[in-house]
Amino acid sequence: MADFSPRRDFDRILHAAQARLTGGLSATSLGLAWADWAMHLADQPGRQIGLARQAAADWADLTRQMLGLPAQALTPDPKDRRFADAGWQHGPAAFMVQAFLRGERFWDMATRDVPGVASAHERIVNFTVRQIMDMLAPSNYPVLNPEVLTRTQATFGENLREGARHFIEDLRNLGSGTTQPLPMQPGRDVAITPGNVIFRNQLIELIQYSPTTDTVRPEPILIVPAWIMKYYILDLSPHNSMIRYLVGQGYTVFCISWRNPDAAMRDVSLDDYRCEGVMAALDAVSAICPDQKIHATGYCLGGTLLAITAAAMARDHDDRLGTITLLAAQTDFTEAGELQLFINESQLAFLDDAMWAQGYLDSSQMAGAFQLLRANDLIWSHLVRRYYLGEDDNPTDMTSWNMDATRMPYRMHSEYLRQLFLNDDLAEGRFMAGGRKVSLADIRAPFFVIGTETDHIAPWRSVYKLQLLNPGDFTFVLTAGGHNAGVVSEPGHPRRHFCRLERKRGDLYVPPEEWQSHAVCEEGSWWPAWVEWLNARSGVPVTSPSMGLPAGGYPILEAAPGQYILQR
Repeated sequence: MADFSPRRDFDRILHAAQARLTGGLSATSLGLAWADWAMHLADQPGRQIGLARQAAADWADLTRQMLGLPAQALTPDPKDRRFADAGWQHGPAAFMVQAFLRGERFWDMATRDVPGVASAHERIVNFTVRQIMDMLAPSNYPVLNPEVLTRTQATFGENLREGARHFIEDLRNLGSGTTQPLPMQPGRDVAITPGNVIFRNQLIELIQYSPTTDTVRPEPILIVPAWIMKYYILDLSPHNSMIRYLVGQGYTVFCISWRNPDAAMRDVSLDDYRCEGVMAALDAVSAICPDQKIHATGYCLGGTLLAITAAAMARDHDDRLGTITLLAAQTDFTEAGELQLFINESQLAFLDDAMWAQGYLDSSQMAGAFQLLRANDLIWSHLVRRYYLGEDDNPTDMTSWNMDATRMPYRMHSEYLRQLFLNDDLAEGRFMAGGRKVSLADIRAPFFVIGTETDHIAPWRSVYKLQLLNPGDFTFVLTAGGHNAGVVSEPGHPRRHFCRLERKRGDLYVPPEEWQSHAVCEEGSWWPAWVEWLNARSGVPVTSPSMGLPAGGYPILEAAPGQYILQR
């Protein structure tokens, strides 16, 4: 048989070069989706007639508006702030808004619910059309944007001069290849909860936080953050740090800080993250707090990894976990949100080649995918404010953290995307950990699971599906906010609420569309409710354990937040 490996490497190099031009998106995947949609729509003259009638009705409404006659007006989505300025409410600007909103609605209708089109292809086409329409919005063009024109007149063009300065500064940073400095530095402005690094290997640093109460619950808390982000999303400023809050509630808290991978880590596997990450951390926590159950907490992908670890531990009769808390973490990926747009065989083959060439998925590629999901807020509105209105960025602790992106090792990320996102192996009982299959049904520890109302990364209905995979005690909480803001929801945060419902082993399943009618809803943060739940499953407070355990191989290495968090 012929050896195709040299030619395969050539293809990979080619695809890696293409990925640098397309931001990691596969042109083949997009082309297949558009061909599927176009061919099916071309064979449906009835649907075409319906779209033509809609276009004619829209044009008639716009004509009446131009002539000053009564016409139906469309209202932007309440979350769409592009046309919030009063200048958009009258004159030519109002006409442009109505024309744009009608175009947006028309193309949304044209790319949805076309019989015969594969659902994955339909989502891709609709998404691509949304990106094009977002780019064409009249708010993006300074000569059409009344807010920009008014600001320019009021400042005698100072806003445009300031915007030009921002543009040149951004071009200089891009051209030099330097990483943009973080407005808020870890260890100085954020991630400042006192503690120490008590363990380090090639993949993680484990931080143990200093107690602030006279006594602590005997059961420690281990936090497993996502490796796609820096852990300090849970330790931002002192007022909204979840870690500081838990320490203040009388718990011994440990947190994993993942290393930011480089090309040398290209062959690190997903199972390495389980073994050298979560299991290594559990061993350290067990040594420092011997004979105690552990409250394990996982956020986002860290929660998925924690669920895999818990299933493998249950399979192997390791009963160290007392409870499991999952924060916006999925275990079933059949409804995995808008990130599914980028997950199909064609896209993953292309992405594999891009990662193969450099050994990792670059942080800019990952950040670009997330920005496209919210292009209005994260791309176009930001550019308008920075370049046309001349406004300086005033990042909060969370937006500064959002700039601190991480990379993904080639092998691990490929395995994660294929086995979990694409094939849904974990939910369907095919996932292998340590060379043997695991089942989430084996886990006996009670679950406390957080979903957030507007999460576009881990939609709450997807998170909710875990209870179909495990029959045990299951408390589900749905909280206001999105993937990050819904989790970082400290007491005192305005406009916060949550609903919760506890299911005992043996209770009947409540479908998600009926869940809220059974749930108990409250105003405020869900954090106190979580601590109350943990307290009910914890022992009487005792003297706090030692900081690290030098005799057991866990000496104090340095003060928190350690070294890995600073890697960029």
